[in-house]
Amino acid sequence: MKKPYRILFVCLGNICRSSSAEGVMKQLIEKAGREDDFIIDSAGILSYHQGELPDSRMRAHASRRGYNLTHRSRPVRTEDFYNFDLIIGMDDRNIDDLKDRAPSPAECSKIHRMTEYCTKFTYADHVPDPYYSGAEGFEYVLDLLEDACAGLLKTLPSSSERVRE
Repeated sequence: MKKPYRILFVCLGNICRSSSAEGVMKQLIEKAGREDDFIIDSAGILSYHQGELPDSRMRAHASRRGYNLTHRSRPVRTEDFYNFDLIIGMDDRNIDDLKDRAPSPAECSKIHRMTEYCTKFTYADHVPDPYYSGAEGFEYVLDLLEDACAGLLKTLPSSSERVRE
């Protein structure tokens, strides 16, 4: 049986960057006709916004680009390290926090930075938190995420290349 590749996007509160990355990635996968190849989710380092929809400003900016962000915020859980093949943080703080929480070196090796997959914004070393920025901050985050998610999709195996153990 073919096993879907599981990706978890992570930021601080799971209401701007990671929820947007989830939405962008899901749409790219759908357009590529590869929905059965992947399971996509997002989470936050903190549980402060647990159960909330993404930030209303993020949803508005994403909606203008055709993304419908409906994910409800949740914190990263220990089982995420076992249940996901790839865990992608948005900045150094997220990466450090994820590495601190990883239950073993094997799970720690699943952690990557979102901007590793950028093909246009190659100078970007992180996806900045737009929460305290204006409209330009939200737009820049979406620009980065669209670039990185497209780059990421090019690197991912199809379900025919992954077989359930």
